[in-house]
Amino acid sequence: MKWRTGRRSSNVEDRRGERTGGVALKGGGLGMIVLMLIALYFGIDPALLLQTGLQDAQQPQLADAPAPDLDDPLAEFVAVVLADTEDTWDALFDAAGRRYQAPRLVLFSDAVQSACGRAGAAVGPFYCPADGKIYIDLAFYRDLRERHAAPGDFAQAYVIAHEVGHHVQNLVGIADEIHQRRTRADQVTANQLQVRMELQADCLAGVWAHHADRARGILEQGDVDEALNAASAIGDDRLEHQARGYVVPESFTHGSSAQRVRWFTRGIESGDFDSCDSFGAARL
Repeated sequence: MKWRTGRRSSNVEDRRGERTGGVALKGGGLGMIVLMLIALYFGIDPALLLQTGLQDAQQPQLADAPAPDLDDPLAEFVAVVLADTEDTWDALFDAAGRRYQAPRLVLFSDAVQSACGRAGAAVGPFYCPADGKIYIDLAFYRDLRERHAAPGDFAQAYVIAHEVGHHVQNLVGIADEIHQRRTRADQVTANQLQVRMELQADCLAGVWAHHADRARGILEQGDVDEALNAASAIGDDRLEHQARGYVVPESFTHGSSAQRVRWFTRGIESGDFDSCDSFGAARL
């Protein structure tokens, strides 16, 4: 991926090295319930949040974290990719007569406090709709490369673009609508809606890549294959089989490997937001 000459976003907070132990939600047991609902909003496993040691206490106000050290190549890369998503979605929203509000991206190590509660690195990269921020422990990229056999800078860019896709869903009202539908549904139906949510975010990541390449020529040979390999590597079927040796499709919350590849491909080939209507699709 051609990124070194790209603009660096100013919307990156570096909280790596901060201590977050003993921090929890305001409101006691009710706060815990709210956290669990928000965790489910975008398919984060609540059990993983609980493992990080949430307690019933007052949530403190966090001061703005410093910008990342741009002598750190991976942090610099993240800042460039985020800037590119800002430029792309700003143009697409402007063409639709809307204003794009860029998300902030938080770098953390081990655990982080967000408006959705305290989360450990085990949840992976996530988007918190309550504060409009993306959170990522950069160690995830090591796992993506070594544990999931999905190396490459464009595989890493795809991860960021997917989370930005969730932010776009939040801005246009899709996230709230689907959340309301999920709260009224049984577990299987709620999971199916979440899968469609995630596949749309994959498609929107593809839409970003389509327009970023047309505008700035970011793609190099092999980049698309890197993203497709990453999408396949983190499909629910592959992850479940690795974890327990069998697959339960009714439990999927992000989509199978084939589905995630299909929807990213749809986005990058069409560059069209409307082509990402996973909720109206008869076949995922």
